[in-house]
Amino acid sequence: MSASAKQDYKMSFSTGGLFHNESLEVARLHVDGESWEDTILRAMEEGATSLPKSASNRRSLREISNRLLTLTTDERAYLLDEADRSEQQALLWVATCRAYRFIREFAVEVVRDRYLAYQLELPLESFDILLEAKAEWDDDLASLSQSTRLKLRQIMFRIMREAGIISEDHRIQTAVISTRVRHMIEATNPSELTIFPSVPVEGA
Repeated sequence: MSASAKQDYKMSFSTGGLFHNESLEVARLHVDGESWEDTILRAMEEGATSLPKSASNRRSLREISNRLLTLTTDERAYLLDEADRSEQQALLWVATCRAYRFIREFAVEVVRDRYLAYQLELPLESFDILLEAKAEWDDDLASLSQSTRLKLRQIMFRIMREAGIISEDHRIQTAVISTRVRHMIEATNPSELTIFPSVPVEGA
């Protein structure tokens, strides 16, 4: 699934993080051909995310399913049956960037650019700067409250830490993705490799 520049800025990632373990549980529950809503209902019944409130549980499961549905059947199968933990992190990072245009653009326009310029420190303010720039052209982004922006920034940095893109002290890391994962991404959309700051991409 290629990421379209016309994709809306869906900013619903205000809870959780990468959801590594939960995503594996939900992916295992999903049956090819069924709706993801049915998967969510079954996941709630089986307590996939072990969250105390049903509303929070449903919201998290919906975010997880929004990401997983962007993966191809082959990618989901590899995620569950063959991938090691680092490969799982990489595939879940791919799914997150496909689901959320803003995170994808931040990964490419800010994180990768800084890495290539040897500016490995990633300040929190870099989120605010990109959001302000995008908000000039998007009313939905412009209407986000300050508290929502702070929450989104917190969660996005958490996602990047859990995906191995940045370290605990917010330094951009040199990520190495496996040949198998790289080939799967290239088969779908080679330009997606740019969401991994240190991965060389032909023509990028």
